[in-house]
Amino acid sequence: MEGTKPKRRHIFGVALNRRSVVRWKIYLDRARMYLGLISFVMIAFMFLNEIKDQWIRSMLDGNKFLVYPIVMLVFIGFALILGRMDTKYGMRKEEMRNHALENPVTMEILGHLRAIRGQQEDA
Repeated sequence: MEGTKPKRRHIFGVALNRRSVVRWKIYLDRARMYLGLISFVMIAFMFLNEIKDQWIRSMLDGNKFLVYPIVMLVFIGFALILGRMDTKYGMRKEEMRNHALENPVTMEILGHLRAIRGQQEDA
């Protein structure tokens, strides 16, 4: 049987190779972000359910359909404000810069660009 290619492995109809594994990892990372949002909401509900003060507990139990959405909106508003401050003060930009400096591919590209710039300046 000369000339026949080895049979490729498939999972769920997708070829099992490096590219597809990386794509699946990206899908998992994206899903993890959304699961984090769900986790955030669940923690807020757990926080509300752990309040033991009798007056607050009776208010929460008597007005669940009003208080819980308001508290969730306050939590979400607070998270949005934190996210905006993070972006405004450049924390994300600096984080991305640090990741790029640790990425060997980025550093290799930067080295090549510096070499090209040096050649242009010499010419």
